[in-house]
Amino acid sequence: MAQCVQSIQEFVQDSFVPMVAVLCSEEALRVTRKNNLNFAELLRPFCRLTSEGHIRDPNNQVQVVKNLRICVNNVVTSPSSASTSLSPAQRRLLNEVVLSCQPQEGAVTSVTTAGNYELNFSVTTPWFEAYRENFLQSMPASDHEFLNHYLACLLVVSSTEEVPVEQFLRLSQEQHRIQHSGEYTSPKWFIPNTLKYYVLLHDMSEGNEQRAETVYEDMKQRYGSQGCYLLKMNSRTFSAGQDEQMPDPWCQYLHKNILRNQDTLDESLTADSVAVENSICGADVNSTSSTGKADEVSSNLQSHPLQLDSSSSSGNLHALAAINTDLKKGMRDPDSSNQAAGSHGACLTLNDHDRIRQFIQEFTFRGLLPHIEKNIRQLNDQLVSRKGLSRSLFTATKKWFGGGKAPEKSISEPKSTCGLLYPPEAPELQIRKMADLCFLVQHYELAYSCYHTAKKDFVSDQAMLYAAGALEMAAVSAFLQGGAPRPYPAHYMDTAIQTYRDVCKNMVLAERCALFSAEILKSQGKYSEAATLLIKMTSEDSDLRSALLLEQAAHCFINMRNPMVRKFAFHMILAGHRFSKAGQRRHALRCYCQAMQVYRERGWSLAEDHINFTIGRQSFTLGQPENAVAAFRQILVSDSRQTATQQGAFLREYLYVHKNVMGPNEISLAQLPLPCIHASATRVYFGHERRLAEGEKQAATHVSLDQEFDQDLSAMWCSLEEQLVASANRGVIPVSFQPTQCCLNSQTDNLRHPLAVVEEPVIVEVTFRNPLKVSLALSSLSLLWWFTTDSTPSKEKAAGETFTNEETCAVGKSHKDDVVTTEVIQDFHMGPEETKTARLRLLPHRTGQLNIVGVVYNLSAAPTGKSAETEAGQQDLDVLVVWGKQDLKIRGPRLNLTKEDKMVVRHGPDRRLEPIITPPMPLMEVFFLQFPTALLCGEIRKAYVEFCNVSGVPLCGLRVASTHPDFFTFGSQATTPLTPVSPSSAENCSAYKTLAVSLQPGSESTEMLVSAKDFSQPSGVMEIPIEGGTLQPGESTQLPLWLRGPDQEGVHEINFLFYYESTEKGLKISHRVLRHTVFICASRSLSVQASACRSSVPPHHSVEDKGCGGTLVFIDVENINTSEGGVREFHIVQVSSSSRHWRLHKYINPNKEKDCKLSSRERAKLCFRATRCKPHQTTSDDLEKYTFVDLNLGNERIISSSTPCGDFFFRCCRTSEFKQVDLVSSMTGSVTKSQGPLSVERRDSDISDIAKKCNEMDLNMIIIWKAYVVEDNKQLILEGQLHVALQTMGKPASSLTPKEEAQEMVLLKFKSELPPPVSPPSAELSQLIKTNLHYPETYTHPFVQDSLCLVPVTLILSNCSLAQVDVVIDLRHRNTNGESVEVHGSFSWVGQTQYRLQLKAQEVLGLTLRACFLRPGVYNLNTPRVLAKLTDQSGMSETSQQTAGPALIIINNV
Repeated sequence: MAQCVQSIQEFVQDSFVPMVAVLCSEEALRVTRKNNLNFAELLRPFCRLTSEGHIRDPNNQVQVVKNLRICVNNVVTSPSSASTSLSPAQRRLLNEVVLSCQPQEGAVTSVTTAGNYELNFSVTTPWFEAYRENFLQSMPASDHEFLNHYLACLLVVSSTEEVPVEQFLRLSQEQHRIQHSGEYTSPKWFIPNTLKYYVLLHDMSEGNEQRAETVYEDMKQRYGSQGCYLLKMNSRTFSAGQDEQMPDPWCQYLHKNILRNQDTLDESLTADSVAVENSICGADVNSTSSTGKADEVSSNLQSHPLQLDSSSSSGNLHALAAINTDLKKGMRDPDSSNQAAGSHGACLTLNDHDRIRQFIQEFTFRGLLPHIEKNIRQLNDQLVSRKGLSRSLFTATKKWFGGGKAPEKSISEPKSTCGLLYPPEAPELQIRKMADLCFLVQHYELAYSCYHTAKKDFVSDQAMLYAAGALEMAAVSAFLQGGAPRPYPAHYMDTAIQTYRDVCKNMVLAERCALFSAEILKSQGKYSEAATLLIKMTSEDSDLRSALLLEQAAHCFINMRNPMVRKFAFHMILAGHRFSKAGQRRHALRCYCQAMQVYRERGWSLAEDHINFTIGRQSFTLGQPENAVAAFRQILVSDSRQTATQQGAFLREYLYVHKNVMGPNEISLAQLPLPCIHASATRVYFGHERRLAEGEKQAATHVSLDQEFDQDLSAMWCSLEEQLVASANRGVIPVSFQPTQCCLNSQTDNLRHPLAVVEEPVIVEVTFRNPLKVSLALSSLSLLWWFTTDSTPSKEKAAGETFTNEETCAVGKSHKDDVVTTEVIQDFHMGPEETKTARLRLLPHRTGQLNIVGVVYNLSAAPTGKSAETEAGQQDLDVLVVWGKQDLKIRGPRLNLTKEDKMVVRHGPDRRLEPIITPPMPLMEVFFLQFPTALLCGEIRKAYVEFCNVSGVPLCGLRVASTHPDFFTFGSQATTPLTPVSPSSAENCSAYKTLAVSLQPGSESTEMLVSAKDFSQPSGVMEIPIEGGTLQPGESTQLPLWLRGPDQEGVHEINFLFYYESTEKGLKISHRVLRHTVFICASRSLSVQASACRSSVPPHHSVEDKGCGGTLVFIDVENINTSEGGVREFHIVQVSSSSRHWRLHKYINPNKEKDCKLSSRERAKLCFRATRCKPHQTTSDDLEKYTFVDLNLGNERIISSSTPCGDFFFRCCRTSEFKQVDLVSSMTGSVTKSQGPLSVERRDSDISDIAKKCNEMDLNMIIIWKAYVVEDNKQLILEGQLHVALQTMGKPASSLTPKEEAQEMVLLKFKSELPPPVSPPSAELSQLIKTNLHYPETYTHPFVQDSLCLVPVTLILSNCSLAQVDVVIDLRHRNTNGESVEVHGSFSWVGQTQYRLQLKAQEVLGLTLRACFLRPGVYNLNTPRVLAKLTDQSGMSETSQQTAGPALIIINNV
């Protein structure tokens, strides 16, 4: 239970005090009414004694009476019989007492921490204490106990009476008649001989004091000095102290007793009071159900305390508001009866206050206490005399002499009922009287003994009402005994409560007993038992009592040693529900708010909904619409598990309350809870949306809100843009460069203000989520913004002027569009639990700073079912439309750079909604025509691209970069010769520049010297050749675009980034870009493999063949197409070469075929002779020039050095060079990390370079083919080209890139290993010297004449390297073991058998040898061993050189 101001002892003592009645004459009433009081009210503030009193008990022991208080009341007679329940007036009094006692602002609160809960609630409950005090004082008097019976009667007569003694006699007779006539059942008197105390009231302002003294002396003679008193009052004169402020101690007592004595009230008022307490308010009743079945369902729904009303609507809230108004009118204002509160005791002085206080003390000490003491002695004598007789004899005596009980009950009533009544002179009642007298004067030990004795008699007589009363007071007396070892008999109280409630059906007495027992248990720390007792006392007959007791039970749970927080909250909810039923809406709201502290954000969603719903309703009826809106808002914001019907009711309640809160003249926009906005998912797009394809035109994809953001793609676009910016700024990226971001989201860099262009829309995509299971209807949806203008030369508007559309939106007017045009979405419907995006547009017309702050819209419940079809339902929907906003507050990324950022949670800014509007910029659109989606690998296709300037500003500096620069080309006009086109190429719309030839195919090659700079730029960025370099506003231009299918099959994603600038420099936006992405499906076509080797044929004596004649190039072509796309066969129409040092010289065709056709899976082998370029073509001025040689295999010659063949060749070569540079750099980087002597590494690398240069060839070949395709019964001719780069002699090359194999996992090594020694590549060193033997193929010799045949043989040595080489020639034969032998079985070399020579770079030397034959036959002359090493590498040994094939000679005999 909550803390109380009084202790338990003070509470019990003040609950049972001696009762004193007052009878006044008319004149005495007149005297007291001068103070706006009657005599009883006049005495009430002074009824507590400040000094101790004493009495003697029957054992003549002095008993101290401390802090005694008496109760003085006017005599109010009532002929009705006693009732077991409170009267309607008393119920109304208690209801008003609780209603008027509300928590005060700033009252003491307690903060309790229990586990994870932190609760803040009121420590005290003054409304409960006020209820308890008034309940105990307004209890009807009962016959089974005498505690609230009158012990004495004050007879008050004024001294101004003509004969005061006669008035005393009349009042005494009146008192006797009331007590003994039997006409009245109320008031009740304690004993027959009631103490009469005679009071002479003297008015000092008008009476004769001498006469009053004379009358008083006469009274003392007549009634004795201890039975009368002269009370002087009204001593104050207004003329003397009009400005003196006198205390008013009567206010607090009069406020508590406004209706205490109003037993006769109007019946209509009685009915209203009962309805206020015991009925559920009209807002909680489903009044719309007209049938009996609907009423039954409604009553069933209301039977559970936590049942939510599913029929909530605006009409219910109308009823709530109306009932609240009626209650306020019907309930009496606490201050209305105290209009003259300031005039209480106006005629009294402080001396008069002291006289009244002295009068009470004299009456109590000299009149009342002696009277009580005398009656205790008399009753004790009767009790002592009774103890000498046995119980059976005493009972028989009572029967004989008529002293027994007189049962007044029907025969059919069982004996165990409480209908048994005792006559007033019954001995059992005398014991009870003595016990009550002892209890009133604080003699608790004797009282307990008497109660215990009486209890036994009552129980044996089956007088259960009397027994319950005796048990109750015996338990209280046992508790109040000071220092007594006797424990508190709680089972006495439990038995008494059960008897009162179940047997006697008297809830008033049961409630009183429970109140005392609960307080006693609380004082002993037994909160659990107290809570159980209080909960048992709740019932349906009194909602107010049940609410107060449930609240106290909740406080018991929270005050335990281990607080039971959830039980506290649950019983607070029950108390709030009962408070609401009793009409105590403020207390109900307080209980629900306290319970909400426990249920908030704990996963109890349904409980939260119920509490918030009730708080919203109670707040609305109590005139707190802001709190009501907040509560209903909480229901809608959180994820609810309610049914759709219930959520719809919540939504309608919120809309109705919100509409009443805002009002029609509200200026500011209110925050709306629905739908939920996912702020971080907000995306912002700057610029016009992409136009769709127009006919055959395919628009550039660019960026749109329909595309998903990809971090890798964003990095790729940024890299392309950096290439373009560097190309436009002479290879340097400016420090202020920022990548273009057309679409901002949560993954982009939003730390800086984005840049937008004036007169270009800003599109904001807002993500809405409907958390409810009912549909929402949004209308007039638009953006809220603030706009600050830049400094302008205009005189009308100052620089930095701020505009906003929030004010115009708040009043519902359309705003001006001169600054920013705001697009409005008229209808935006959201289904149940739907997540939907809305794209809202703004069009700025001036430069400045734009801040997008939120969205504004009308919110209403979407019509569902048949309700929307009815006219009334449509009117309700029209009414329940609220106009409000939601802010767009985006939290930036968490900062994690500094130590402070890592220790606390900090977030950076996110400025995606704060764009800066810049001056006009050019805007370009790109369209593609005849752009394919599928190509063969290496296929050449011609398309067209159209550039359109759709802005009012000219653009220039048009460039393009791509992830696949070898996929397309715009051509080069400088390298395209103006030659006539062959008829067949024009007929077939060939993409190549072709010439008709009449020569034999492959018989003669055509050479052309071309520079690589004419085709491509070093940076890989291509400048688009538009006429004049500038595109004016509204102009468009169309350029051809050649495409080449990728070399690898599959689907390829190819990205283009177009770059352009404004002709005006110095703008905030330096450039703009346009993105385009295409997907090309590449199918397999041909596979080409090429290899080169040195021929064994002796070189010619011509200059061009010197040192390099006899190099053969073999090309294997295979058709690997699987008849995709209807391809029938491929034709190899031409083979071209391009190199700075080598050229194809002649096509060697042994079969003399004119054409090379390949069907599916067929393979062809082509052979060519390659030679080095002429010396004059490789001068220092033309090192970067390539020699193009075309060898046509048909009747047409394609100019490979022109567009598009040359463009794609150089682009593919550049791509391969980049890959080789990357590979070399990675290898170099890995080598540099290894450890080892630098001199050894450099020496080995030099050897490798020299050795490799011997076999370097650097010959690039272009294989041009045509494919015949059948499509739609038409034959089409496709063209294409494949590239093969021969880099090394003897090493094959392919047009297909080898597939990368997955690298095996390498174990992590913690210790670095020494690098392995670098050994020179023997394969390269064995090819330094090329050897050829010149000899006659047949030789005839007469062996008969001369047995020795000497044949001259010339050994030609060619240095293939660019360095000086030492050569060793060993002519000795070797056996199988490698040992030299002097004599060979077949032939021998005669003369010098070993030579040591030095050959300069590229030097050719002939050495004359002689072979000696002994007999005819066929011999192999290729036996000389040639060893060579580089002259500079003196420390290395010679390496055996590779030799050609067998050199056979035929020796004939004559």
